[in-house]
Amino acid sequence: MSQTVQRGGNPMLKKRISVSQKRQITIPIEFFNQIGIAKEVDCYIQHNAIVIRPVLESSGEFDEQILADLISQGLSGNDLLAKFKETRKKIRPAVEALIAEAELAAKDKNQHSSYEDVFGTENR
Repeated sequence: MSQTVQRGGNPMLKKRISVSQKRQITIPIEFFNQIGIAKEVDCYIQHNAIVIRPVLESSGEFDEQILADLISQGLSGNDLLAKFKETRKKIRPAVEALIAEAELAAKDKNQHSSYEDVFGTENR
């Protein structure tokens, strides 16, 4: 049975679930419905906890820019449609890579160069 607990002043739904011998869990229906899980979830570790989030399909944030670029390249008809689908599939992985890079930079674990490394100093 689920229970509501307070965490940092915010109510939080909590339920203890079992893990099968195959390391599988069943997401409680109230959790499943509340966060809107469709067919897939993203699973990652954050602050020593497993976080499971629904995969959100692209809502078209970059569609206009992609189409404008492809049209400027002279594409139209079926060629435009095919290239649009191909390009749109690359958006999510690119954004995820940028987020991962930003998280590493925030933890100061990313390889980076200083201004002096790139441009040198005036004394050189």
